[in-house]
Amino acid sequence: MIIGVRIDGRLIHGQVANLWASSVNVGRFMVVDDDVAQNDVEKSGLKLATPAGVKLSVLPVEKAANNILSGKYDSQRLFIIAKRPQPLLELVEKGVPLKEINVGNMSRTDETRSLTKSINVTDADIETFKQLEEKGVHLVNQMVPTDPQHEFKELL
Repeated sequence: MIIGVRIDGRLIHGQVANLWASSVNVGRFMVVDDDVAQNDVEKSGLKLATPAGVKLSVLPVEKAANNILSGKYDSQRLFIIAKRPQPLLELVEKGVPLKEINVGNMSRTDETRSLTKSINVTDADIETFKQLEEKGVHLVNQMVPTDPQHEFKELL
């Protein structure tokens, strides 16, 4: 059962590991990222950041979609995390039912522009967000569970 989907460039860190995990009672974090899934150093860091008692999967998009659609996590409280919106659009296009995505931290780079102090996007990200909305995915912005939730499209 998918209980949360978040875009966060830092993946699993203090806010996600402590605040989000406890507020929604996460059973498994799933990081969806083709590059991170092949990087043993990054995977080791994510394992260290994952709270005790919470399982972790770090998967490329294709395998994540197949596992979700086959029911592998149906009995678990699954929280999906991606660095940017593109992997989540790919999941939706493969049939994964994502109803809502929380757009959290997206780091600044030379190619991005700031929407807020913690959300920096490229033109490709904006196009991906528009495609997600066209597919019926509700986009929100909420940094921590105690913050009010805002409509993300108002930031675009």
